[in-house]
Amino acid sequence: MYDVVIVGAGFAGSILAERLASQQNKKVLIIDKRFHIGGNCFDSFDEHGILIHNYGPHLFHTSNKQIWDYLSKFTTWYNYHHKVEGFIDGQYVPIPFNLNTLYKLFPDKMASSIENKLIEKYGFGNRVTILDLQKEDDKELKFIANFIYEKIFLNYSAKQWNKKVEELDSAVSARVPIVISKDDRYFNDNYQALPEQGYTKIFEKMLTDKNIHVMLNSNFKDILTLEEKTFSLFGSEFNGEVIFTGMVDELFDYKFGELPYRSIDLKFENKKLESYQNATTTNYPNDYDYTRITEFKKMYNSKNDSTTIAKEYPQEFINGVNTPYYPLFTDENNTKYKQYEEYSKKFKNLTLIGRLAEYKYYDMDDIVARALEVYEDKFNAN
Repeated sequence: MYDVVIVGAGFAGSILAERLASQQNKKVLIIDKRFHIGGNCFDSFDEHGILIHNYGPHLFHTSNKQIWDYLSKFTTWYNYHHKVEGFIDGQYVPIPFNLNTLYKLFPDKMASSIENKLIEKYGFGNRVTILDLQKEDDKELKFIANFIYEKIFLNYSAKQWNKKVEELDSAVSARVPIVISKDDRYFNDNYQALPEQGYTKIFEKMLTDKNIHVMLNSNFKDILTLEEKTFSLFGSEFNGEVIFTGMVDELFDYKFGELPYRSIDLKFENKKLESYQNATTTNYPNDYDYTRITEFKKMYNSKNDSTTIAKEYPQEFINGVNTPYYPLFTDENNTKYKQYEEYSKKFKNLTLIGRLAEYKYYDMDDIVARALEVYEDKFNAN
């Protein structure tokens, strides 16, 4: 009945379904336990007519033209450059930390001295990670590195991950940049935009092929079961390809124990205001229990009488209660994942892909690139 079964209708699963169906005429079944396609990129209009991102803000950016061109088959684009502010020492300042942030938080003479040293060391317009800056011997550079670490990164990470920073993989803090310019944009990629009609429309167009059948509100374990080294589909042996994008520990019945994930409790509020905050997103690393507030109408500059915001409260993932967002990167968890990864190799027709299945952090452009790469390397090699 089907050549390929895909668990998960987010970017990874949907792209592979689209490629296999349209390019190879494969019959594809997609199974997703949620009521909608699109995974955590799902968006919809709220009752006030504002397009919201139901699982938190998703801002598309890439410098990879192949990714841009591929997604452009399914959407036209609304040019958008994301800006973020952080509430630091009683002021709203640009994030990531850049030269504008420097002058807002420190006296001009001190800021000028630090600016000159940053430019001399790293070059104007470049980015340096907090980890690299902390290695500097210069007192002023070390001071600013520690300030950024403590005021912008440390407490935000503690709320986000509920872990001490030293318990987390160094890749987490390596993602924190210092921008040596006055560019207030959150990203510096060549292509930055939002899908003109929203993300959900992208997935609808991706999955229109007659060879693709989507089953929503469905637990994959009711449909697809594991035998010793094979799969069964609807109770019969299945020798086709299985592409899995969900939690890898769930796939293998927690054989090596549960892998921890982090979730988010999003509190949506509609305000009878023209505007709620200066930037689309405001981070609160040191104040309140939430990490950030996003104001959605600012994404498309929509003209509504009110505005809808979402406050993000990080929380532990509990299976059956909330949604997994991020793998929890520690040495112990990474070691446990390696056991699942090794075990998965027993299933010759199984492909693991995505944040949850590969226990990796992927931005949207990363997972699009990964899906296209997997298609070319594994399914289109001949």
